[in-house]
Amino acid sequence: MPDALPAMLALVAGAGLGAIYFGGLWWTVCRAGSFRRPALSLLVSALVRMSVALGGFYLVAGDSWQRLLLCLLGFIVGRAAVSWLVRQAMRPAATKAFHAP
Repeated sequence: MPDALPAMLALVAGAGLGAIYFGGLWWTVCRAGSFRRPALSLLVSALVRMSVALGGFYLVAGDSWQRLLLCLLGFIVGRAAVSWLVRQAMRPAATKAFHAP
């Protein structure tokens, strides 16, 4: 049972890293047209997001491949959550009114 807490923390940390990575990607793509140098901003965003994700994986995993695997699973869950939230945000307001709760 003592191993359950680090496993859960690795999963939650992975979900947070995934949310940061893919949320940052969505934010950058939505605003790329308004940047003075869109190519440079996309490159910098990619480097920052990858650095945060890889650094987070390194810190969470430590010397345990099991925690690394759980962190990766959480990362995928974070991606799914951001994808769902983006779809909900992009859905037109008119179609929201006609759907039953």
